[in-house]
Amino acid sequence: MAVCAHHNQKGTTMQEMLGLTVVDDVARVAAQIADDPRITMLVNNAGVGATAPLLQSDARAMSTMIALNVEALMRLTYAAVPAFVGRNAGTIINIASIVAVAPERLNGVYGGTKAFVLAFSQSLRQELADTNVHVQVVLPGATATDFWDIAGLPVQHLPQEIVMPADALVDAALMGLARNEFVTIPSLHDVGEWDTYEAARKAMADNLSTSKPAARYQSF
Repeated sequence: MAVCAHHNQKGTTMQEMLGLTVVDDVARVAAQIADDPRITMLVNNAGVGATAPLLQSDARAMSTMIALNVEALMRLTYAAVPAFVGRNAGTIINIASIVAVAPERLNGVYGGTKAFVLAFSQSLRQELADTNVHVQVVLPGATATDFWDIAGLPVQHLPQEIVMPADALVDAALMGLARNEFVTIPSLHDVGEWDTYEAARKAMADNLSTSKPAARYQSF
């Protein structure tokens, strides 16, 4: 049995999604996830976005975005993980975005929330490596849903060669899950590009914390 925190696709109203920004509503869903042993999968795909730059954005709307894209996802995941580990089985699917690694493409707060989803998933995967709980993070590109209307740029105004039908996205994500992928990027044809990116990131990691500043920052 799967529990989905719904994304803004047709059939899910904005009011239903924003329910996940209400503390009591999130707590109610979290309690269900933690207490119902039939639940074996959590799909965190609730989210809203924005296309306007910072100087044209409303700070209150950005706070609501953070509450939905970050806070609700974190709270529901914190409810699911102990329950799934206790049951020795479970799957968590977090929907991020390509802007997690290309934040310049859209509103910076939106990109920041999706960078959180990716980083959170990476850490979670490491913590759960010795369990039977699988973590997948999906990074969609532009997808033909109501997301764009809510974000302020109707999907019809995008170059259609960059827009993936929602059904195709879901099929690709499920195929990635069946292949036990951690990161699924449905639009990326050359997976070697991601592998190179990840290898460079991991290679740099051991050099990011040292007892002395790098030579270029030391006084001469």
